[in-house]
Amino acid sequence: MRTKAAVLWGTNEKWQVEEVELDPPKEGEVLIKLVASGLCHSDYHLVTGDIPVPLPFVGGHEGAGIIAGVGPGVTEVAEGDSVVLSFLPACGRCSHCARGMTNLCDLGAHVIQGPQLDGTYRFHARGKDLGQMCLLGSFAEYTVAPTASVVKVDQGSPLDRAAVIGCCVPTGYGSIVNTAGVRPGDAVAVMGIGGIGANALQGAKRAGARFIVAIDPVEYKRKKALEFGATHTVADVAEAQTLITELTRGVMADACVITTDHAEGAYVAEALSLVGRRGKVVVTAIGHPTEMTMSGSLFELMLYEKSIHGSLFGSSNPRHDIPRYLEMYALGELKLDELITREYALDDINQGYEDMLSGRNIRGLIRF
Repeated sequence: MRTKAAVLWGTNEKWQVEEVELDPPKEGEVLIKLVASGLCHSDYHLVTGDIPVPLPFVGGHEGAGIIAGVGPGVTEVAEGDSVVLSFLPACGRCSHCARGMTNLCDLGAHVIQGPQLDGTYRFHARGKDLGQMCLLGSFAEYTVAPTASVVKVDQGSPLDRAAVIGCCVPTGYGSIVNTAGVRPGDAVAVMGIGGIGANALQGAKRAGARFIVAIDPVEYKRKKALEFGATHTVADVAEAQTLITELTRGVMADACVITTDHAEGAYVAEALSLVGRRGKVVVTAIGHPTEMTMSGSLFELMLYEKSIHGSLFGSSNPRHDIPRYLEMYALGELKLDELITREYALDDINQGYEDMLSGRNIRGLIRF
């Protein structure tokens, strides 16, 4: 079939919105008609080359839609079902899935390689095969994905809002409640208030943190941070250090989550300066693949039992957590309407990313 998609043909180029050929789903795969797709910074890492992939690629990994067809052997979902796409597939059978670490499923090794799990491609254009971001390629009116990457949700679910639950909500929220293990009464700092940082603030508020300090140089984002649960906002780490020292009487924060556009090595030292004894630094932002150094005091790391943790998908379980977050939204316990600050047509995807880079969005959304 023919469908419209946003394709990245070369590093540092614009997304090209064009008609492409889409093959039908093979065994264990489904055809999805997209309702909406979030504009995540991770897809911009494809543009800059910070996530090195074999271009060309159909972008998009944060989406929701309706099952429009199923391949052989598919029993988990049926045509007409509402689904949220998970950017990390979960097979449920590998060692990591069996131990409850479904965000670290063995199938995750395939998410930036380009082809589907069987090594072949579903999208084609200009005589070339097109890879799919995280096996999904949600910057398209229709896509084909493995069943391991789709999570069925209740019929009638608001899929234009559920789309962001495929990435930024569990990644940010889970970084706080799962990876950092924030408890009632804790003090928390969040570095960088985009889509993921805003959800880290929501997680800290729901976890019962007493002080939640949002750090961002953009005034608009600091203002928005207060809507998502921040008790205080500052423009930089130096301000945060002074503020947290005063608020906690020198005890410092229990956790600092790095949700900036990139995870720079120098940010780790800054985050370590904000946490106290047994404080946790959680690196959620994507780092440069060639950067092999981090700064920080090894003496303090040992002496104060501080720790540094990586967090992928907020250490979340997509099949358990995605429906739960959608229920929380329905109950008024999770802000999604406020999270989505602007909506775009697929043809306006480059404007959406320009707005993101200019600090005008918390989360932009493509509505099909």
